[in-house]
Amino acid sequence: MSTQLILASVIFVAIGLILTSVFVLSKFVGPKNENSEMKNSVYESGVTNPIGTTNFRFSVKFYLVAISFLLFDVEIIFMFPWAINILELGYFGLFKMFIFMGLLFAGLIYLYKKKALSWD
Repeated sequence: MSTQLILASVIFVAIGLILTSVFVLSKFVGPKNENSEMKNSVYESGVTNPIGTTNFRFSVKFYLVAISFLLFDVEIIFMFPWAINILELGYFGLFKMFIFMGLLFAGLIYLYKKKALSWD
C-alpha cells in the first residue's frame, strides 16, 4: 500500500475516534437537567404559549411534495459537472444525460398521474 493511503486511513480513523470521544464526554461533562420545566416547555418561533393543540398532523401530500422537490433539486448537482465537461464527454455523455433526464421526466409524469402535485 502507498503511504498516502495509509496516512489518509489513519487520519480518517483518528477523526472518527475524536468525534466519538467528544460526544461521549459531553454526556458526562454537560449539564444534567433532564426534568427541567424550562427545557421541556414549548417554544416555537418566539412564542412560548402556543395557540391551539400541538397534535396537528400534516397531510402526507406535504411530505410527498417536499421529497419530490428534493429529488428534482438534487438533479442539478449532476447536471452542472456534465454541462462543464460536455465537450470532453462527447455524444456518449450526451446520450447518458438524455437517459438520466428521461428517467427524471418519467418520475415527474408518475407524480403528475398520481396527482401528487395537485394541492387540495
